[in-house]
Parts: sequence; C-alpha cells; structure tokens
Amino acid sequence: MINHSTKFWEKIAKRYSEQPIADEAAYQKKLQVTREYFQPNMEVLEFGCGTGSTAITHAPYVKHIHAIDISSNMIKIAQGKAEAQNITNVTFEQLSIDELNVSDRTLDVVLGLSILHLLENKEEVITKVYQMLKPGGIFVTSTMCLGDNMKWFKLIAPIGKFFGLMPLVKVFTVKELEASLTNSSFAIDYQWQPSQDKAVFIVAKKPG
Repeated sequence: MINHSTKFWEKIAKRYSEQPIADEAAYQKKLQVTREYFQPNMEVLEFGCGTGSTAITHAPYVKHIHAIDISSNMIKIAQGKAEAQNITNVTFEQLSIDELNVSDRTLDVVLGLSILHLLENKEEVITKVYQMLKPGGIFVTSTMCLGDNMKWFKLIAPIGKFFGLMPLVKVFTVKELEASLTNSSFAIDYQWQPSQDKAVFIVAKKPG
C-alpha cells in the first residue's frame, strides 16, 4: 500500500542519502554502544533502514541483517551501497514493519532508529518487536521525543502532512516512550540523550 508517508520518502530519498549526519559524534557513540551487544552469530532486523548506512556499518559484527524500509528508492540506494562495499550479509527489502512476517522468538536484535515517532501505531510495533525477539534479545531505538520541547509541533504537523511537506510525525515525551517500552514488558538496559532537543537512544532488553 502506498500511503502519504511512503510517497514523501520516495520523493526525498536521493536528497536524504546525500545529507551528512547531523551529529557525527552522537551517531558514532550509538554505533559503539550497539556493537557491545552484538555477537558474530546474531540474526538482526532493522526496520526503517533508510539508505542502509547503519546496517552496512554493523554488518561485519553479526551473522545477518534483514533491513527493511517502506521506500523502494531508499532500498535501491542501500543495495547500491552494499554492492559497492561487497557487503553480502545484509538483505535489503521494501517492506513495512506491519507487513513483515517473522516467527516469534527468532531474532537476537531489532533496530528501530529514527522511526518510532514516524509510526501511526507505535505501541503495536513495539509489542510486535518484543514477540519477534528471543528471550534476552534487545531492541535498539533512537527516537525524537518532540513532546518534551516542541509541543506546538502537534498543531503544525497535520498541516505539513496535508500539503505533502512532511511525513506523519507523532509527538510524545521521553517518559511516554519509556512507558511504551516497559508496558510491552521490555526492561530498559541503556539510555542516553545528548541534550533535550536531540533523539533519545535506548537499548531495551526482553527478559530471559
């Protein structure tokens, strides 16, 4: 199904892929922390993978990464990057997390980076991730929590979405995100936020 947000990301994929990382130091720290949880035999899912940079960077540390995104243009760029770097253990696929069919308790790690605030059904997705993970598995997220310092965004977001200027963006606080994770039975194992106006980075663990 092509929805409004899919059209938006299809349109900006090339421009998005050419943008430098906004905060390189924070990005590198998130990569490093994530890798501390990796083992060479791990099966990983990344949803909302964009143009694949993070999946490709993590590829040498795990057995396999299944990286999905709703935008076919993003996936094409990601596949091109993987081929150019001879990365063979990342499978890129155009797919939404809602359409993904994965057996319960089969994944070691799920990455959802810069994506939870772009979902209509954040709670359902978090529950689905919990079910997909093996006991002891981890869910790594980096999420903009606009409710802490940009409550006014709730007013303009529907207008921007209507005119095609932005995708769906949900407004919630860090505390609300923490509650969404713990209500799905996750335990928060690591949490870091460079500053209140930046994304909060969380590693949540499924008990086991």
